[in-house]
Amino acid sequence: MSIITTISLSIIPLFILIVLLVATWKRLPAYELFVEGGKEGITLAISILPFLLGMLVAITVLRSSGALDAFIQLITPLLSWLGFPPDIVPLGLIRPVSGTAALAMTTELIQTHGPDSFIGRLASTMQGSTDTTLYILTIYFGAIGIKRIRYALKVGLLADLIGIIASVIVVSWIF
Repeated sequence: MSIITTISLSIIPLFILIVLLVATWKRLPAYELFVEGGKEGITLAISILPFLLGMLVAITVLRSSGALDAFIQLITPLLSWLGFPPDIVPLGLIRPVSGTAALAMTTELIQTHGPDSFIGRLASTMQGSTDTTLYILTIYFGAIGIKRIRYALKVGLLADLIGIIASVIVVSWIF
């Protein structure tokens, strides 16, 4: 077995052992704290369920209604002029909303165009250079009850836009 495999197989048991040793050393009730954390986790999961459901319904409506395809057809001339492949636009629009939908789109793009194609490399780079901003804001802010998100949405979407633009530039430059 390689050293990396040995480390990866032993890291979680070692972590658990360290936590138990520290809990014993500090005279903390480790099992009771574990159970309490599990209860809080279930409560949190139930509290964010409506937010997740709302996001999934919105994504499904956007894709199923054809609105996304119509929007892409509308802006294709501008994208072609800018050198931005229209095939990648749905990924750029969906990535801030849902990581799962974006991963499905990335997989579809790679299957259609190939992993070593410009589109395949761009989709992979974009997937790693952007984040699920709306999902994160919905889940995290909704879970703790924040109603006014102030600048978080603007900054998050700006970071996603910069990630998308940087992905196109870097992939065009390197490949």
